[in-house]
Amino acid sequence: MKTIVICSGGLDSVSLAHMVASEHDLTRLVSFDYGQRHAKELDFAKAAAARLGVPFHRIDMRGIGAALTGSALTSDIDVPDGHYAEETMRITVVPNRNAIMLAIAFGVAAANGDEAVATAVHGGDHFIYPDCRPGFTRAFEAMQREALDGYADVRLYTPFVERTKADIVTEGARHGTPFAETWSCYKGGEVHCGCCGTCVERREAFHLAGIADPTVYADPDFWVQAVASREEA
Repeated sequence: MKTIVICSGGLDSVSLAHMVASEHDLTRLVSFDYGQRHAKELDFAKAAAARLGVPFHRIDMRGIGAALTGSALTSDIDVPDGHYAEETMRITVVPNRNAIMLAIAFGVAAANGDEAVATAVHGGDHFIYPDCRPGFTRAFEAMQREALDGYADVRLYTPFVERTKADIVTEGARHGTPFAETWSCYKGGEVHCGCCGTCVERREAFHLAGIADPTVYADPDFWVQAVASREEA
């Protein structure tokens, strides 16, 4: 199956790219610059494409991102610390982000004769991000069948949508993903902060998967406190 992967440069999408390259026919990686404060992630996506020997498409969505105000990822709002599954993390929602990116990716796939668009949405995203949930992915694929009817047959491939981030770490390790060459931190500093929701979730996933985490964190122990606080809530 000729498959395009939406790749942010993060652990999930880079692991998915390596998995698709191993199990399917990876044709290209597509990344989106929507003005996110952690835009350095896109360099990791580009490196993944080079490593896997496929074209890299960096699509400029900064004009659109500027209109999607109110998120800590695109506006002058502090990224909160804590566990991903906390109410405070809703400030990191960029409205309709995945829906917009997927629509563009399906267009790119159809234009290039690809058969599937793969995205690494997973079970841990469901609490915060509505456009990562199974109901959304099913509805989106149905919509795209209508949108491309008679022109192209492109399916949506979401192998992790009902699985955990720890499962992604396990799959990534199985397919040789160089985890140190991925970027998750929403703060976009010199190294992973260790405190924001994505850092906490990343560190916890390695712990649950029983796989060594090669990531350098500014605060490597904060995740323990964040997970404990979440479990007590």
